[in-house]
Amino acid sequence: MQITDVRVRKVAKEGKLKAVVSITIDDEFVVHDIKVIEGEKGLFIAMPSKKALDGEYRDIAHPINSGTRERIQSTILEKYTESLEEEPEAIAGEM
Repeated sequence: MQITDVRVRKVAKEGKLKAVVSITIDDEFVVHDIKVIEGEKGLFIAMPSKKALDGEYRDIAHPINSGTRERIQSTILEKYTESLEEEPEAIAGEM
């Protein structure tokens, strides 16, 4: 499995949610609404979820082993960091 595209949409408001991401796998399958969250120990991802009838949130799509989760998370956080580094240049160019 290869992550062939990552699209980062940064969140402008203050808070723990920093971005919402879509990934494409093998140029054939897309997963939307992966969240980049600032936690106590740093950035992490939360897979797309929905609220169940009992009030708990359950992942809609998720990796089934820790190695795959780590690969997805590291790829997403790398792209998120790159998007932050690009931002100051765009702002400086507008002034």
